[in-house]
Amino acid sequence: MDVELARTFLEIVRARSFVRAAEQLNVSQTAVSARVRTLEEQLGRPLFIRNKNGASLTAAGEQFLRYAPMFVQLWQRARHQVAVPPGRRAVLTIGGELSLWHPWLIEWLHWMRRSAPDVALRVQVDVPDSLTDQVSTGALDLAVMYAPQHRPGSRVELLLEEKLVLVTTDADAKMVEPDGYVYVDWGPDFAHHHELSFPEDNNPGLFIGLGPLALTYILEAGGSGYFRQRVVAPYIAAGKLHLVAGSPSFFYPVYAVCSAQTDDELIAVALDGLRSIASADPIDRRPTAVGPPLL
Repeated sequence: MDVELARTFLEIVRARSFVRAAEQLNVSQTAVSARVRTLEEQLGRPLFIRNKNGASLTAAGEQFLRYAPMFVQLWQRARHQVAVPPGRRAVLTIGGELSLWHPWLIEWLHWMRRSAPDVALRVQVDVPDSLTDQVSTGALDLAVMYAPQHRPGSRVELLLEEKLVLVTTDADAKMVEPDGYVYVDWGPDFAHHHELSFPEDNNPGLFIGLGPLALTYILEAGGSGYFRQRVVAPYIAAGKLHLVAGSPSFFYPVYAVCSAQTDDELIAVALDGLRSIASADPIDRRPTAVGPPLL
């Protein structure tokens, strides 16, 4: 199947209109209609219902929507792999969860540029489910995340046994004040253990779904919350944050999900770099001024 057919299908779904899809693709409406007709002939099912309000998917269209993005991603992956930039021997694609990019994966990029300058890099940020799907289909060579799901076509490597620790901006605090506590959403496992440890505090006044945002907030406004130990270590060393004595900590391991379709040598180089960064002393990242946290 021509990849342009799948791209056209996805653009119509996004725009909900053949006319607007044609405008976005910079082709005629006749060309868009012809591509859809060809796609429907190949699949043997109608994909769209056209009406005065635009276009909506049929049941068959909804089914095809599950596969079209992966088809386009695989084509892009193949094109990037074949079109290796001049002076490079291979291309490595890596994805990661947002909260892992600063500073850990940024430092990994620097490591790769120094240690494997002949490898071109493609990097992206995404949510765990999407990252896992892309690795299993081969659209990504490797993804770094907290709670991966095992899928056919991939393997999981433990990179770091991180801990979540309770910190506060109040150096004299002996316990956490509920009004200043920020609940950070570290996923279902954290929620379960948090509830067991703090059964009386199940309805926090401030709930934040992203660690970097929560840490920026308490550094500016004051307060307390659970954060990755390696991330807050420089702030503790600088006296900007303080561990809450006697509070429980929770394990929060970091994993690499590797595609079985990628050359083992490339994966080995990437993992060497990730493990090298993971083993570095987090105190070396001590902040020089109060500002956005480097997560």
